[in-house]
Amino acid sequence: MDPSTPFFYTDSRSLGSANNNTTTPLLNANISSNNSDVFGLHPFSKATMVIYSIVFIVGFIGNTLAIYVVARYAKMKTVTNMYILNLAVADELYILGIPFIGTNSILSYWPYGNFLCKVCMTADSMSQFASTFCLTLMSIDRFLAVVYPIRSAKWRKPHAAKIFSSLVWVMAFLTVLPVTIFSQVQEDPNTCNITVSEKVWSIVFILYTSVLGFFGPLVVISLCYLLIVIKVKSAGMRAGLTKRRKSERKVTRMVVIIVLVFVLCWLPFFTFNIVNMILTIPENQTTAGIYFVLIILTYVNSCANPVLYAFLSENFKQSFQRVLCFRKTNTTAHTNTSVTKVQRQSVAKSVQLEVNRNLDSEPFTSKAVMNGQ
Repeated sequence: MDPSTPFFYTDSRSLGSANNNTTTPLLNANISSNNSDVFGLHPFSKATMVIYSIVFIVGFIGNTLAIYVVARYAKMKTVTNMYILNLAVADELYILGIPFIGTNSILSYWPYGNFLCKVCMTADSMSQFASTFCLTLMSIDRFLAVVYPIRSAKWRKPHAAKIFSSLVWVMAFLTVLPVTIFSQVQEDPNTCNITVSEKVWSIVFILYTSVLGFFGPLVVISLCYLLIVIKVKSAGMRAGLTKRRKSERKVTRMVVIIVLVFVLCWLPFFTFNIVNMILTIPENQTTAGIYFVLIILTYVNSCANPVLYAFLSENFKQSFQRVLCFRKTNTTAHTNTSVTKVQRQSVAKSVQLEVNRNLDSEPFTSKAVMNGQ
């Protein structure tokens, strides 16, 4: 696979190009060569359509739920959940690219014009950078919460998280400006991609997206959790776990698992691109199939995150159940229990008042009786 001429998106039948211009991949772009006879290496089968459909439906519904519950319920507006909200928005934006992939794969060309080409390229790459930056920000937040809980308190507030999240999207947009500027619909074949004049710029772009979009943030994330582990071990020797520390540990565990799933889903893709840039992986049915699986894996990450929220966070789980009306019976039972407790408290207070009233009205009688005994 010639690393200088990969195609936009995971077009299952666009492996290959007759264009003389040098093209370069988006973060999830397909890899192709200058040989036009390799079209159809990876046919768009019914199984592919089913996989794309399932991933789209699960990812869209899951991330929509995550966005809704954080925006809707006051108890969900914590610092970590603010970052999760932005991560869900980024995942949603990434998932929304699947219909364009499907159409492009079925028709074997880009039917939406040059403007939508730029929009889709920009949105797709922005979502990927924003996801990585959000996870990095979440890891830094966990580092501050565990290692410097008091000194970082003023920075770890919901309004500060909103400001940092806004900066993430600004940084993501600035990072993908080259994508917006150089993306266009190529004439032969009719595909949406990034076109540069020399092959060296394609290699530069691959390194640029890999370092800023994955490996660089991964180093920062790894360093944060390494310091967290050191801090937790040293603190554990001195004292037991308080209620607050247990809560912080649960949140940290959730963020760690989300990051690990992200790495497992994206590392093979970026590794494949780097290896292909160095060794030039040959194009055949096997390599095309492998690359297709790697692309699907990146989308699976976006629809797996809401599932992780539900399993790893009790607040998310309860909020999801409330939105989906799974807790109606439990809510009624809880209400009845609360009413019963109030009634019991009222009876207890009435008895206490009656006792006090009796004591106030018959003090001498009681004393006389005692003297008589």
